[in-house]
Formats: sequence, C-alpha cells, structure tokens
Amino acid sequence: MRPSVPHPDPAVVAERVGAVATAPLHVVAARLHEVIGEVLPHRALAVFTEDCTGRPQKKAGDPAITERVTIAELDAVRRLVAGGNQPTSAVIAGTEREVRVYDAPTGAVLVLCEPGDLAYRGAGDYVRAVWVTAATRIRQQVAEARPDYLRESRAASTERLRVTAELTARHETDLETLLATLRGRDLDDSRARALATDTAAVALVRVREGSDLVASLAEEPVSQAFGRLRADLRPLSRYGGVEVQFVEPPADGRALPGEVAHAARAVVRSAVLLMREQEDVTRIRVQWDCDGTNLLVSVRDDGPGLLDQGRPALRQLATRATALGGSLAVEAVETWGSEIDVRIPLDPPDTSDTAVHLWDLGARETEVLRLLVAGRRNRQIAADLGISENTVKFHTSQVYRKLGVTSRAAAAALAADAGLGFSDHPVPHAAPGR
Repeated sequence: MRPSVPHPDPAVVAERVGAVATAPLHVVAARLHEVIGEVLPHRALAVFTEDCTGRPQKKAGDPAITERVTIAELDAVRRLVAGGNQPTSAVIAGTEREVRVYDAPTGAVLVLCEPGDLAYRGAGDYVRAVWVTAATRIRQQVAEARPDYLRESRAASTERLRVTAELTARHETDLETLLATLRGRDLDDSRARALATDTAAVALVRVREGSDLVASLAEEPVSQAFGRLRADLRPLSRYGGVEVQFVEPPADGRALPGEVAHAARAVVRSAVLLMREQEDVTRIRVQWDCDGTNLLVSVRDDGPGLLDQGRPALRQLATRATALGGSLAVEAVETWGSEIDVRIPLDPPDTSDTAVHLWDLGARETEVLRLLVAGRRNRQIAADLGISENTVKFHTSQVYRKLGVTSRAAAAALAADAGLGFSDHPVPHAAPGR
C-alpha cells in the first residue's frame, strides 16, 4: 500500500525543480537522484541522451550499479521505449533488475533501478515533470555549446572508448561461444554447423548495431549537421524579415565530431541573430565547407558593414571557437557588409605533454591522473596499474598538490581542459608488483 504522505509545499516543489533546471551537465544526474528520491526511492538512476556526445551516459546512486551499467544496456532500454514498450525490468549492470523508465520529448531516457513505492498519489507526474525539465535543460546546454562544455566534450571521448570496449568484450564472448561449439564433441557436424551459424548471425547483428551506436555517439554527418542548422534558422527566415541563404557543404565531406557540430551550430545561430540586430540587413548567407582537417564556417550579411569585433557577444563566439582549438575572425567593410569566418579543427590538439611538463608530474602520477579523467575509482586504478589502493591514494594526493586542487572532480576537470584524456594515451595494464 502506498504510504500516506502529504503533497509537498508548492514552494518546495519549485525549489527542487529549479535545482534540477540549473544543474550543470556534470551534476545533473546527482541532482535528479536527490530530488526524485524524495518521492520515489530508487537504488540508482541512469540517463542516456544522444544530445550530449561527450558523455551520453549520466548516472548516480549505488556504485555497484553506476560503475557497471553500459551504454549498450541503456540503448536497449531506449529502443524498447521508442518502439512503444514500457519495460518494468531490464538488464542493467549485467543483471536483470526492476526498473521504472521515463522518456522525454528530446529522445533521452531516464532509468530508475530497483525503485520503491511512490510517496503519494500524483508523485509519478511530478517525477516526469522533473525529468522532462532536466532533459530539456541538457539539450539546451549542449545547444548553447558553452566553452566549458566544449572542452569537456572534446576531452571526454573516453565514453566512446568505453562503448568500443563493451562491444569488443561482447564480440570476444560470441567468438568463444562459436569456437566452443565447433570444437565440441557432443554434437554431430550438422548440429554444430547449425548452432555455429545461429551464433554467428546473432553476433553479426550485434556488431553492426554496436558500430552504428558508436558512430552516432561520436560523429554527425556534415549534411545532417547542416540540415539541423537550417531547421533551427528557418523561422527567422520565414518570420524575421531577413532572408537567410544557405550554401550547402559537400555531401561527401568528412563527418563532424559531435562537439564540433554543436559548436558550429551555436556560433552560426548567435552570429545570425547578432547581424540581424543591425539596421538595413535584408540578407544573411551561411556557408559551411571542409578542407578535410577543419570545418570552415562563413556568415555574411548585406548590412552597413559596421560590426564591431570588440563587442562582448563576438568575444563569446570567439571563446567557443578557441575552446576547440579554432579561431574566429570578423571583417567589416562600410557599406559592403560584415563577415564572420570561423575555423574549427576536426581533430583535438594534443596538449597533454605540455600540461604534464608544466605540472611536473611523474610518469605514475600522469597515469593516475589520466584514469581519474576517465572516471575510474581508486580500486579500479589500482587494478589497472597493478598497485595497491594505498599507493593510488598517495599518488592522488601528490597530483592534487601539484595541480593546486583539493578534490577528485577539480583535478579531472583541470586535466580534461588541458586535453589529458585517457583515450588519447591509453594506460597499459601493469604487471602486479610494479
């Protein structure tokens, strides 16, 4: 029976929803876990969203679940929901568990693992409202492409590496099953061939689905990214009194990393709105191109040619470009119009060696810091490096001191900003005792 708990005060509800709506991307899962847990207890929660290409998986709660849940598991839940199903159980962290799943208009899903009873009648609607607010805010933060998000997204491609590792492990299991079937002596040749064929067929489907998932998380076809931009700006052209012309990028151009696509759309949207504020602007041309190494963006108007490069709004656009190692230039010719040119490299610069030198990190300290960026806990770091947890704690304290920080999150954020990513320099498993 549902416990008799009074409805919360409206002011408290507003405060809780506000806490979720204002949460930065890296703490939104923790805020959701706290706020939803007040009316719907649960052991852990996980969010899966393709909007956030850097970290599509966000989670909070019991580490026994959050450290083992995979993107493939969450994607399977999302596909069930997209197909019109509402699962009450799912494989999460390798185990079939009771779940309560909420979708959102953005396509993201929230999975509550091992939920309890709702605190009061109507609490489910409250949970859904909080979740939709969070999902909408996630999309908004990604669309705004703030410099801190862009740096984190570029540096945090470890999530993609994790998906690849998951697929590799699954593929290894399938191959081992296939070999065991073919080598077994309990089956005749025809039966063994039939089982091997079925196993191979299922494995092939899994690999193809997994490859599509990795690609969708990591990159966006340039034509698709530009099409989303056109859709965003269509209302301005239709109702804003300004004609927006689009010069399509080559259809066979190199796919864009997710953070580059987000940044480019955000810069163009802001540039178009900035140009539209000028007098006598009737036409704005937007062009994307790619030289194989950089995305080249040009936004040009037919206005008075007085766009001031020193304007705060333009400086903010330049900051977005430089956050990804790119550049922004403004050329304004009086009576001829203004043009904003942006260059964003498709591959991240390697700044990790410089950061290591400046911080005077030792080889082992560098390995520990890279694993911190990858989200590893002390126990996992110890296992990866073949050292004790006490040794990990010692190296971590040394890293904190040299970076001038006092927390794990601060150290990981600072290292990510410097490009010191686990995926850039994979850490080999050390032999025990080293």
